[in-house]
Amino acid sequence: MLRPRAVLAVAGCLVAGPADAASGPAGGAGALLATTAGVALLAAMGLGGLAAVLYERSRSAARMAEEAATRAEQAEALVAATDRRILVFPLSGDGPEVYGGHDLDETPGSADALADFAGWVDAKDAAGLAADVDALKDSGTAFLREVRTRAGHRVSCAGRVAGAAAAVGFAPVREPTAPGPAPTVAEGVVDAFMDRLPYPLWIRTAAGTLSWVNAAYAAAVDQPDAASAVAAGDELLDTAGRQMLARARTESGRAEARVSTVIHGENRTLDVVEIIGEGGSVGVAIDVSELEQTHAALRRTVDFHARTLDELATPVAVFGPDRRLQFYNPAYRALWDLDAGYLDSHPADEALLKTLRAQRKLPEQADFDAWVKGVTRGYQAVESFEEWWHLPDGQTLRVITNPHPHGGVTYVYENVTERLDLESRYNALIRVQSETLDHLAEGVAVFGPDGRLRLCNPVFSALWQLPAEARADRTHITRVSQACAKGPSDRAAWVKIAGTVTSLDDRREAIADRLERADGSVIDYATVPLPDGATLATFVDVTDTVKVERALKERNVALEEADRLKTAFIGHVSYQLRSPLTTIIGFTQLLTGSGIGPLNEKQREYASYIHASSEALLAIINDILDLTTIDAGIMELEPGTVDLAAVVASATEGLQDRIKEARLAVVADIPDEVGSFSGDEKRIRQVIYNLLANAVTFSPEGGSVEILGRRQSGEIVLTVSDQGRGIEAEKIDAVFDRFVSDPSGGRRRGAGLGLAIVKSFVELHGGSVDIRSEPGAGTTVTVRFPDRPRLA
Repeated sequence: MLRPRAVLAVAGCLVAGPADAASGPAGGAGALLATTAGVALLAAMGLGGLAAVLYERSRSAARMAEEAATRAEQAEALVAATDRRILVFPLSGDGPEVYGGHDLDETPGSADALADFAGWVDAKDAAGLAADVDALKDSGTAFLREVRTRAGHRVSCAGRVAGAAAAVGFAPVREPTAPGPAPTVAEGVVDAFMDRLPYPLWIRTAAGTLSWVNAAYAAAVDQPDAASAVAAGDELLDTAGRQMLARARTESGRAEARVSTVIHGENRTLDVVEIIGEGGSVGVAIDVSELEQTHAALRRTVDFHARTLDELATPVAVFGPDRRLQFYNPAYRALWDLDAGYLDSHPADEALLKTLRAQRKLPEQADFDAWVKGVTRGYQAVESFEEWWHLPDGQTLRVITNPHPHGGVTYVYENVTERLDLESRYNALIRVQSETLDHLAEGVAVFGPDGRLRLCNPVFSALWQLPAEARADRTHITRVSQACAKGPSDRAAWVKIAGTVTSLDDRREAIADRLERADGSVIDYATVPLPDGATLATFVDVTDTVKVERALKERNVALEEADRLKTAFIGHVSYQLRSPLTTIIGFTQLLTGSGIGPLNEKQREYASYIHASSEALLAIINDILDLTTIDAGIMELEPGTVDLAAVVASATEGLQDRIKEARLAVVADIPDEVGSFSGDEKRIRQVIYNLLANAVTFSPEGGSVEILGRRQSGEIVLTVSDQGRGIEAEKIDAVFDRFVSDPSGGRRRGAGLGLAIVKSFVELHGGSVDIRSEPGAGTTVTVRFPDRPRLA
């Protein structure tokens, strides 16, 4: 059976040469018949070639390939029926093959003998024929020559390249004879075959008019039969198509062109082949519209895929069967930072890898050539495979090699650097969280949305004495609660926890509570809904904390009770002392008066001491009673108008004895614009008296005390400064506490109530007290009263 490429070569050699034309009219008809047969074979072979292309482009063309194979078999039968012997030299280098000419006696029958021109061609023609055949095989140069055999026969030799083979046709040159008998059976078979071919065939006279067409041609030009088409002279191609075919005609008389025409009202694309002989020309047209549509669809698909790959962030490179770069997307160029001109030059795969290695962009390899062979093994592979490349710049690529069924490979470079980094950080975070949970003092358990235990730490297991099977992964909370609940209080707590974990409410709420267990331990537990639907439960053993808390509360209650008793005692004693003290003061005043008679100097001195001490004691008792009243919340101020200058003068007058005794200078600076303000004059005098008494007590003998009054931003500001030894920083906060006094640096020790009284009365007026002091630099106390206070 003829192979497709051999059939194409044989068909080309069936065209008659000048030697055939010499046989006269009958010979011309025979040449034209041979030409027609050649065109028929070209049509059959052309369909076979196109079917092969379609097979490569689309699986749906398998049916056309089968039809082409059938027609190739028919063409083989036709070749066998001709009087030509065809010698085919495959360009692959295989040995020559011979087809047809079974009844031809002028040439040898075997391929090797036929190719040995010196063995059967006359010596003067053999060398020229051999040279023509060599030129045909080397450069595809067609030739046509007549040679004479050693037996004296004339043989026409026509050589041309067809497909992937070089073919030489040998036909005898016979002398002109009278018109012979009717066509042979073989010629009838050829006529019937050509008429039934589904492709339009036609034969033209030397003048260019149609002399014969087949049924397919007649149908294409909308004629009922071939005779009508010839009679009407209907052309299959329009003028432009015929002109295109004429321009494509070669020196050998062969023309091939792809033209468009209208058949049955539809625009169709035809591959047209026309060959001119001495007696006219023969042509065939093959409809390749579907092939064109398939090619167009394939081009659109390839273009679409290319545009899609261009938009991908993943680098992609496609190498053809020749191992050269056929396609790359922008991501590929950006990955390797290569010049677009270099990539567009279609470099070889191995050369590209060497370029990348020279730029230090590939992983270092001990044996680079062996590594390249491993990378490029995809050209021989049938299944895809992947490799991991760790690049010098720190990137990691997952390289997927996908072999193409028709040769070549596609490389996909997935940059997994960030993914690996995220995985590493995620795993590290998980380990950190796991270690953190394992070393927390709290028991922690996480239950998933399905109510099953996801994780728990050792403290949780130890706290509830949870067996291993109960803390296994995916254990439901019902089993966990059953294992943890040892008593009624435990069960009640776990019912609440389980209700939170398995709640179907859209809005889950956290709970926090305390559990006192039967063994005396106390556990604080809480649940927190997590964003993924899980629930976090925490358990803290606060037994020791609760014990300490309870002890502190009991102690605080005892202290408060003691303070209450102390306050009640002091208040009671103060009230009890006040009455006799008032009597003592009254009788002392009576003794020092003139009503009961004169006293000597010594008696008068003793009476004065008794009176002064009694007054001091009465002041202390009054202070204690005032503080007790303030603590009880029943102190009431008597609002009125307070003249600051007058109050300061009155308080100073009350301390004249102590001031003279210490030889102090008291300087009061109260400008007239200070004026008066709202307040309880008695309590404000008490405040100023205590401040001044404190300053007098701690001032050095012969020193000075300064009293300043100002009105600032709606406030009355009073400042009392002394030149005493000052107060250490750590003691300043305690000076306003009750019964706190500093025995050092003062001439007499007080009860420690003065500044406490000051602070209490100032705050009752809605004011504030500030103290500034440095050791050795004296002390300054600043009191601020609102101009119009909201009296308590």
